[in-house]
Amino acid sequence: MKVAIIGAGRVAWNLVPALQESGVEVVEVWSKSRSSAEALAKRLGCRFMWGSLDVVTCEADVYLIAVKDAVLPEVVRQLHAGREQALMVHTAGSMPLTLFADAGHERCGVFYPMQTFSKERAVDFSRVHFFIEAAQRKDEEYLMDLARALNDNEAFVHRSTSAMRRQLHLAAVFACNFTNHCYTLADGLLADADLDFQVLLPLVEETVAKLHQMPPAQAQTGPAVRRDENVMGLQRAMLANRPDLQRIYTLLSSSIMNVERSKT
Repeated sequence: MKVAIIGAGRVAWNLVPALQESGVEVVEVWSKSRSSAEALAKRLGCRFMWGSLDVVTCEADVYLIAVKDAVLPEVVRQLHAGREQALMVHTAGSMPLTLFADAGHERCGVFYPMQTFSKERAVDFSRVHFFIEAAQRKDEEYLMDLARALNDNEAFVHRSTSAMRRQLHLAAVFACNFTNHCYTLADGLLADADLDFQVLLPLVEETVAKLHQMPPAQAQTGPAVRRDENVMGLQRAMLANRPDLQRIYTLLSSSIMNVERSKT
């Protein structure tokens, strides 16, 4: 099948070259930005288009849409005309399959790789879980096969519903995005003491390593688990000049203690 790529951001930058290496025929990349479309197309060795969606080819069999959630419904709506028989697929975690039907499109699906993506770092797709949804069984099987081409471990390829994927994406925000923000805050605190974030990496790596052997609640350590009010009081006082961090510290400490109380 001939595949056209709509979007050239971090997801497409990582996912599409891997799909191409697995045998997918990528015929075109479109992006609102010429530079983004051209850069990805150069990696793939295909043509590129930019600007208005009117310029996107009507000859593709599959349109893989990797754009921001906020513009996804409008992109789908604009792509519909002249491509009614094609398979439209998005890669978003929280956006429902029904947005395609809302645009009048019958053949549709979701190909959601649950991973954090950056252009500066290559992703090993053999370690990525894929969540697949489609309106028609033959399209679901096609998307499942695409996922298996990237990860042949059946345990990593899942049939999903929009509700399941939405809950998964919410959990991922807590596990990845919020956690990384905490690393950013920690980096700032270390900088105040002329320390480098690298000193925390062994601690971070051990924290993650433990999760391969035990549930997160069992792996929890720290003053809130011990209910060490002396340490927590001292640390809250250290944040007196940063009330935003002080509120985060207090809220997270309370949440940890609430989880600990629920165990008993």
